[in-house]
Amino acid sequence: MKSSAQFDVVVYGASGFTGRLVAEYLATRAGAPHDLKWAMAGRSLDKLAAVRDEIGAPKDIPLIAADAADPASLDAMLGETRAVVTTVGPYQLYGSELVAACAASGTDYLDLCGEPVWMRQMIDKHQDTARASGARIVFSCGYDSIPFELGVFFLQDAAKKAFGAPFSRVKGRVRKMKGTFSGGTAASMKAIFAAAASDPTLLPMLRDPFVLTPGFAGPKQPPGNKPLFDDDLDVWLTPFVMANINTRNVHRSNFLLGFPYGRDFVYDEMMIAGPGDAGEERAKAMVAANNKMGAQGGPKPGEGPSKAEREAGYFDLLFLGVGPDGRRMRAVVTGDRDPGYGCTSKMIAESAICLVREAPEVAGGIWTPGAALGHRLVKRLSDHAGMTFGIDNG
Repeated sequence: MKSSAQFDVVVYGASGFTGRLVAEYLATRAGAPHDLKWAMAGRSLDKLAAVRDEIGAPKDIPLIAADAADPASLDAMLGETRAVVTTVGPYQLYGSELVAACAASGTDYLDLCGEPVWMRQMIDKHQDTARASGARIVFSCGYDSIPFELGVFFLQDAAKKAFGAPFSRVKGRVRKMKGTFSGGTAASMKAIFAAAASDPTLLPMLRDPFVLTPGFAGPKQPPGNKPLFDDDLDVWLTPFVMANINTRNVHRSNFLLGFPYGRDFVYDEMMIAGPGDAGEERAKAMVAANNKMGAQGGPKPGEGPSKAEREAGYFDLLFLGVGPDGRRMRAVVTGDRDPGYGCTSKMIAESAICLVREAPEVAGGIWTPGAALGHRLVKRLSDHAGMTFGIDNG
């Protein structure tokens, strides 16, 4: 980690839809320390200046011209900051050069990536370099996958305190969610499918639940790819579109932390459709709706819901620990804004502040947010970002 730099955080892609929300949060929300030194970066200084004015950021917030296609501009940007927050995806198309530059320069990096094959490629290429330079590379700092990764972390910590041992089986269930997945998420999914179609050798990695745990393969995991009935909750479930990245990050956190959940840990994620025959029919209908995520004509990067729509959104997640001896424990994680935009922008901003201000002992390398920041991030998100973490055995 850099001990000194002009800025604590640079928001790269600040003129894009999500980058703008991150910059607005840093400029106007109570969650950001008043003495945080930050800047906005992107390809066009004129666009950055317009966004700075529109979001009400101070006139003296610095603007930096930087472009992934211009390595010298990236190096100049990284020379001025301790950490860079990037919202410029799909990362497999626009992120590789920035990860390489951060790893080489010792600059912390945070993104919103939901592309597990690319993440594994970056781990293989840059883990050793980042460890040597002190750069903390932190992927997936938004709705994918912080609420899920920290939800399991929170549940398992409570289980160890209550029972003396973690659960080897945890079920992640989306109880309620209102909001729009971002255009960047849709674009990332399309890029994942396109890459797999052009290079079939990527398919085994895409299907591997342990793709992000190099050298370790755990037990068989539930596929979660079709509607099913959950006997523990007495409801029908339907596949959850973000499970493919979230489950991988949960397993990577377990791996990075030295397997506190055990080497036999089993985890899946699905959405609750409801009980009875009506729940079964709704589960089937939700499959068709989810399939539209990667279809043509969906949201585009740079597009998103209005402020009113973002503020009307929310999510409510249940994590059920199931023990072989019949013991049970339930953790609940909620968010007070649209998952893909309102909550995501707050999560990545708070992750960056937490990393540079509260985690000096975290070593260089490629991390998940939960493995790097743990309880500190739970507290920060609870105090500042409209999220709740609780145990509910009712």
